[in-house]
Amino acid sequence: MKLSRRDLMAGAGAAAFASLPGAPAQAFAPQVGKQNASFYRYKLGSFEITAVTDGSATFPLADGFVKNVAKSEVNKALEAANLPRDQMTIVFTPIVVNTGSKLVVVDTGYGPAMLEKSGGKNGQFHSNLAAAGIDRGTVDAVVISHFHGDHINGLLTADGKPAFANAEILVPAPEWKFWTDDGNMSRAPDAAKPAYQNVRRVFGALGNKVTQYEPGKDVVPGIQSVATHGHTPGHVSLTVASGSDSMFVTCDLTNRPELFLANPGWHLMYDMDAAMAEATRRKMFDMVVADRMRVQGFHYPFPANGRIEKTDTGYRFAPTPWAASL
Repeated sequence: MKLSRRDLMAGAGAAAFASLPGAPAQAFAPQVGKQNASFYRYKLGSFEITAVTDGSATFPLADGFVKNVAKSEVNKALEAANLPRDQMTIVFTPIVVNTGSKLVVVDTGYGPAMLEKSGGKNGQFHSNLAAAGIDRGTVDAVVISHFHGDHINGLLTADGKPAFANAEILVPAPEWKFWTDDGNMSRAPDAAKPAYQNVRRVFGALGNKVTQYEPGKDVVPGIQSVATHGHTPGHVSLTVASGSDSMFVTCDLTNRPELFLANPGWHLMYDMDAAMAEATRRKMFDMVVADRMRVQGFHYPFPANGRIEKTDTGYRFAPTPWAASL
């Protein structure tokens, strides 16, 4: 459309009028300044799954974030995925499985004590659970995959009390043995000692009242643990099955899929035995692809549910399309 001089003058006059004292006020809505409560539900057979975000953490990309690849290569992968260079954002997504007879939480995020420390960016799991209509007091079991802080700290409230007062706390027996061993803690590098101390802090606040489970066993009916060691010495993943429908819950088998599914040979700085973690990753994702299983990731883009596809050089995460109803 071509504007005439008269059109331009009329527009200028209207703008001048709007600025005059006594002119009608312009009704602008204030910006909200915060995100919605974030949870997402879907069905797995007769089970109801709720993915509940704990938030995210963004930090500068360190030279050693991938231990066996130059930072420049990591930046190329970030750019290829349309992600910013020189920074990393990791998301955290625990889930709740309602089997119809049991309400089960899988991992717990950083915990509400981190809400203020992180400026609200993470530690959201408890508040998002409440927004999803899930009362922590009704949870029957909490299944822990491994003992890193972003998975166990949410076992406590902001004031250090048990967050799931009526739940059985289930932990992998090899993980418990490793992290609670005082000899392992004394031999650990100084940089790793806070992780051991955090384990003692969290489970000490629970009175060390946990149920240890062996990998390969059912933790509750319909949920089976799978040994996926390497990220930590006792790390487990889970399979959830209802009728003919099944899903593989990766936990920390991989971190961001744009990096570590696309490049399964890359060694994450948080993997305690990187070679074992790589071998486990390749084995389990080959199984998931062959069985065409759905997957739920902990560090995948929210709501972190989809499929794994094989590529020429690795794997690719294909998110399940959003469903507006169950």
